[in-house]
Amino acid sequence: MATRLPPLNPLRTFEVAARHLSFTRAARELHVTPGAVSRQVMVLEEFLGARLFERVNREVRLTAVGRRYLDDLNDVFDSIGEATQRAMQGVRDKPLHIWCPMTFAMRWLVPRLPAFHGAHPGRDAIFTTSLKPVDFTEHDADVAIRMGRGDWPGVVSRFLVGIDLLPVCSPRLLEGRAPLAHPRDLAQHTLLQSVARPDYWPTWLKAAGASDIDPDRGLTFESVSLAYQAALEGLGVAMGQHALVAEDLAAGRLVAPFGLRVPIDNAFYLIYPERLQYDTHLCTFRDWILAEAQADETRRAAPRT
Repeated sequence: MATRLPPLNPLRTFEVAARHLSFTRAARELHVTPGAVSRQVMVLEEFLGARLFERVNREVRLTAVGRRYLDDLNDVFDSIGEATQRAMQGVRDKPLHIWCPMTFAMRWLVPRLPAFHGAHPGRDAIFTTSLKPVDFTEHDADVAIRMGRGDWPGVVSRFLVGIDLLPVCSPRLLEGRAPLAHPRDLAQHTLLQSVARPDYWPTWLKAAGASDIDPDRGLTFESVSLAYQAALEGLGVAMGQHALVAEDLAAGRLVAPFGLRVPIDNAFYLIYPERLQYDTHLCTFRDWILAEAQADETRRAAPRT
């Protein structure tokens, strides 16, 4: 007699919750509420007749049964994923189409692509740069990088890079007559603006206690990339997204005259349709870019010596 299978949706919910050890983070990945995650886990626990989690205050921990079950399920899910990828081998006869904002592509993604291409020379890709949100039902795109809060319906969303705001400029600007020792000194310098991110300067100036400085004055550019280039040329001070100017700061091409970095709610996410979550090309790119983003986070978190 065939063994009765558990309900599959609670099974998947358990795997995500056990991986995160958090119903809240599991809810974000699954695009549901923490309460829905808890209910799905309870359905599975009732089916098994065993507790899978210990609920202690606001934390959850795997029970001994839960740990064994997760280990067994990981093998099963890996097998299913591998079987699905084998079934899809040969189905994709076109390059992976990646949709990405221009500035992120130029300043974060493209400099890392030689390593990806060297490790996976057979993985061809097409890049489309646009600030428009991708619509996988209309655009011929397989995967996208999008800025927001990761709560878009109908897609798999994976956090990539957080956004901290900080003013940046050419080191040559610090050698001029006008100092940049305090945020109020920005009144003596040209602010480099981007029409794509008009709220960045007001957000940082408010956090710095320099709201009396007009955030709308200065030179305005169509894109953040052009504002960064203008900063490199010494035209003024641009509002940087730290992850996108980190290489220039490390190389000394740009400097951050103030220590204040202001985090914002938005971040960069990797998104793709659920129907492609086992696509071989996409999985290869996904695993690589997530590893790159995690390596960046580890380097930023490491204490400075």
